[in-house]
Amino acid sequence: MQKITFMGAGSTIFARNVLGDCMASPILADSEIALYDIDGKRLKESEAILGAINKGFGGKAKIKSYLGAENRKKALRGASFVVNAIQVGGYDPCTITDFEIPQKYGLRQTIADTLGIGGIMRALRTIPVLKDFANDVEEVCPDAWFLNYTNPMSILTGYMQRYTGVKTIGLCHSVQVCAKELLKGVGMPEKLDGARELIAGINHMGWLLEIKDKHGSDLYPEIKKRAAEMNAAGKHNDMVRYDYIDKLGYYCTESSEHNAEYNPFYIKSRYPGLIESFNIPLDEYLRRCVNQIAGWADEYKSLTEKDTLEHNRSNEYASHIMDALVTGVPYKIGGNVLNQGGLIENLPREACVEVPCMVDNQGIHPCYVGRLPVQLAAMNMTNVNVHLITIEAAVTLKRENIYYAAMLDPHTSAELSLDDIRSMVDDMIERHGNWMPKYQ
Repeated sequence: MQKITFMGAGSTIFARNVLGDCMASPILADSEIALYDIDGKRLKESEAILGAINKGFGGKAKIKSYLGAENRKKALRGASFVVNAIQVGGYDPCTITDFEIPQKYGLRQTIADTLGIGGIMRALRTIPVLKDFANDVEEVCPDAWFLNYTNPMSILTGYMQRYTGVKTIGLCHSVQVCAKELLKGVGMPEKLDGARELIAGINHMGWLLEIKDKHGSDLYPEIKKRAAEMNAAGKHNDMVRYDYIDKLGYYCTESSEHNAEYNPFYIKSRYPGLIESFNIPLDEYLRRCVNQIAGWADEYKSLTEKDTLEHNRSNEYASHIMDALVTGVPYKIGGNVLNQGGLIENLPREACVEVPCMVDNQGIHPCYVGRLPVQLAAMNMTNVNVHLITIEAAVTLKRENIYYAAMLDPHTSAELSLDDIRSMVDDMIERHGNWMPKYQ
């Protein structure tokens, strides 16, 4: 029997999908599941919802909740797998702050959890908590695999892999749906059967380097033609990534609303027509947080009318990774790992990259990719620069490094002066208060 500890068990969709998937797995169905959170209300709701899912699978899993830092080691002790999905500071106050203060400076964002000033601040409040987690893992479950779902993925996973002894893999759900979404989006769903793909880069900006049908024919020429026609015809929900295909030659993993803020091209206060023409949903993450919280509350309320919930195994990697590590039956994922040995030759070795990985009972084995097309590596580097300097800020506690990270962020630097960037950073640190360490 395996023990699976879920850190941030009140994190709605990830807890439901990942742990529901584990209950749906014949290998993991009888696992001990430890739910850990610092919010008693959310923890109680999660335990009830997951208990109802477990009952739907015959009640094989053993679920126990652990509230607060004083019970963290108990939750972790003896774990085989630790799934991390925390959100330090939550929607209110910290996510709201990540949007409100930049907006006062004229800096607009869409998601603000991966890059930009929002991603930087989220990383700086999360890394100290991950450091505490890592210390506990090394003490009470040193052989556990740490499966990180928390954003900013590259920064947090890179920190864990470089500065702790915990076996860490970063996981996202955009890799496994990338080609499927693209082919359906451009009206080529018939090509899904047996399609072959190669994806590599960094989290949320992994590149669909190759896509071929089951006969080995390159699908990109037809995709490029259709994507250009769709963007010319009018608004839809994937215009930024289709523009990537046109201007950079390749599609990327994460959504257009995410990628709109990872570069200096689309969200420009001097050219508001760009935002409109590319159908970019500013402040989108604030709306999503409100809707997710409400949806979780509604599902909890529904338990007054029924005591079981159905769950179909999702496309999240976590349960499949656990299956492969336990049984030795190989499974392929797109994982976030250190670029050791030059998996991607033209990105730095200390960067956290997203590459194909094979999983079996010997561990997780990243695959060599080689060189990215130069324009794609350059796009990735504008993000990697921010990742590396933000990690440096968290390790050194030097405020100067936060300034550097914000100055080199492609969207922030395209909109604000250096003096305004420094002032904005100071304002955000002050507003976040005790949610962040004290920076020199």
